[in-house]
Amino acid sequence: MPEIIADNISVINSAALEGASRLEAEYYQPRYLIFMDELSKYSVTKKTLLHLCEKIDVGFVGPMAHAYTTNGIPILQTQNVKEFVIDFTMLTYIQEWFHHVLQKSQVFSGDILIARSGSIGSAALVGEKTIKELNSSDIIIIRPKPSINKYYLCAYLNSKFGQAQIERFSSGGLQGHINISSLETLLVPLPDNKVQSLIGETVSRGMNLVTKATNLYAQAESRLLSELGIKDIDLSHDPGCEVNSADTILANRIDAEYYQLKYEKIIKKIKKYPYKAIGDMFRLIKGIEPGSSVYCEEGKPFIRVSNLNKFEINNNNQQYLSEETYSALESQYQPLKGEILLSKDATPGMAYHLKEQIEGIISGGILRLQALLDINKEYICLVVNSLIGQAQIERDSGGSVINHWKPAQVKNTLIPLLSDKIQNEIEALCLESFSARRRAKELLKEAKLKVEEMIEKGAA
Repeated sequence: MPEIIADNISVINSAALEGASRLEAEYYQPRYLIFMDELSKYSVTKKTLLHLCEKIDVGFVGPMAHAYTTNGIPILQTQNVKEFVIDFTMLTYIQEWFHHVLQKSQVFSGDILIARSGSIGSAALVGEKTIKELNSSDIIIIRPKPSINKYYLCAYLNSKFGQAQIERFSSGGLQGHINISSLETLLVPLPDNKVQSLIGETVSRGMNLVTKATNLYAQAESRLLSELGIKDIDLSHDPGCEVNSADTILANRIDAEYYQLKYEKIIKKIKKYPYKAIGDMFRLIKGIEPGSSVYCEEGKPFIRVSNLNKFEINNNNQQYLSEETYSALESQYQPLKGEILLSKDATPGMAYHLKEQIEGIISGGILRLQALLDINKEYICLVVNSLIGQAQIERDSGGSVINHWKPAQVKNTLIPLLSDKIQNEIEALCLESFSARRRAKELLKEAKLKVEEMIEKGAA
């Protein structure tokens, strides 16, 4: 094995270099060499990814603005590829004719997907009950042969041994691009079928729970929209509308998009029921931007919009603050159990109810919502995350993609208040969904650990 002098320094014999195409120092970082050494000591058959797959290719890369549509074939992009699973919450659609043109980009059940650029690495398995027709853009499609358990392979690719190789093969690190020819050489250990099946079963159970969680949440949202009479509402674009000048003065807006009839339809539906504005129910506290200069490699999490979604706080490209910085900001900028976190920048309108206490500081793109009344917070989050809240956010933005949702606009967002009975039924569905998602996360983590322990014990 090459000599490792320090955490970031290794000495490589020229005979150990892997060809003139890989001479950069980063490729031979000690952490990569340690993982590869452990892998080489694990005494089971190992094959390259190329020998285990029928296909390793990248989805469509190029302009497609001419083919976008509001209701067509979903095209998966890098932000949709998460660890083990595909995130369908923010989908883009292309016209059917373009889907058929992009045959090599089409995705099928059993395929494993890896984001090719940006925050690369995580491997997602396309489930059997996933949307039937899918396409992909700038995503690597891996189609395993029957000779390897696809669930096991996905767990291995997400393990530290798979991730180290994927990161190593990217040009420029985590924000670079994965080189397909290099990825084909990724080494995969092949334990016996029984071991693969045991690990694969854990992954399968976890993925099934993710599906269950998604369905439960969809049931809660469907119940909400049905009760409000919004489920099948026509929100198509209207080319014109007539507005009283007094309304423009009151709204302080004269852009035509703001007065689209589709937004008025939503507001009228809300006002058929008791309702309150967010500002009447919550105190809003904005996060802080301490600056990237204070980021650390370890410490307390700095929670940005990219770390927040309507289901959880994740560690995507997690940044950290020192204990000293954290202590100085904790009293004002650390969220508390029971609060709602709401994004106002970048991807505004993502609401998440903190059901457990966390440690960390929120960024300026996130608001803390502290309840002033005894209200059902799971229900409030669902409303904000649903068509009801999103339409009001879209209206505030004038129909464009919002980068900033002003706190004053947040305060004026209307929340319809259905009966306590219905709110409680919706809350129960949301909590059951949360529980299933949390258990799924535990199982998928367990599968990764099983892979890692198997290799480490075999290399000891």
